Amino acid sequence: MTNLYTDIPATSALEELAQRYGLEIIQASLPDTDDYVLHFDGESLGILRATDPKARVCVDFCRGAVAHRRKFGGGKGQDIAKAIGLGGSYSPGVVDATAGLGRDAFVLATLGCDVTALERQPVVAALLEDGLRRGRDDIEVADLVGRIELKHTVAHEWLANQPGDNLDVIYLDPMFEHDVKQKAAVKKDMQAFRSLVGQDEDADQLLEPALHAARCRVVVKRARKAPVMAGRAPSYSITGKSNRFDVYALAKVEAP
Repeated sequence: MTNLYTDIPATSALEELAQRYGLEIIQASLPDTDDYVLHFDGESLGILRATDPKARVCVDFCRGAVAHRRKFGGGKGQDIAKAIGLGGSYSPGVVDATAGLGRDAFVLATLGCDVTALERQPVVAALLEDGLRRGRDDIEVADLVGRIELKHTVAHEWLANQPGDNLDVIYLDPMFEHDVKQKAAVKKDMQAFRSLVGQDEDADQLLEPALHAARCRVVVKRARKAPVMAGRAPSYSITGKSNRFDVYALAKVEAP
């Protein structure tokens, strides 16, 4: 069980969240350790280290880089929008099977998609649920956040249990070891995230159930020079400066 530290009285909402994700609330100040710990400050849930408390990572759809991208990110001209198939009038439903901190899920929601966000790691799912909760209370993003449904589940098992050809688009962005040449570029929030999640060493298991469940396409986000998932070549790729989107096209992206 993961400890959740707070130095304020726990609310009933916090207790319910802790129970849902198997977290133990510890009424105490941060422990004197260089490890990342889970912490509630009265407003949001976050992960941080006592040795660097200002470098706190939480899910925030209202401020910061996520808000900037919502306003100035380029809309349907973004590579992710092209990969999902947002060129026409139809906005497909998307299953983000590796939701993480919900950033891509939120981008897709801003583009008009209804998103089912799957996350298996309990601490990460708790962070995402907390961010969605606060987003629903913010008038600027409440409608967008309302398009995201979080499910705490193992993605390849969930996908395998879906009827074939039932979901418009399935989006995969598994966590892999950062390129050694780019270590300096890893921001503190991603360092914290990687310390919790590690690598998705079973990521290749996602492709086959995703192809089974998707109606229109499966999209896999990769590092620009990373190998293809499960050794299976995509229909085509959209390559940017640091990332690429491998598209496994099954049918035209349109209403069923």
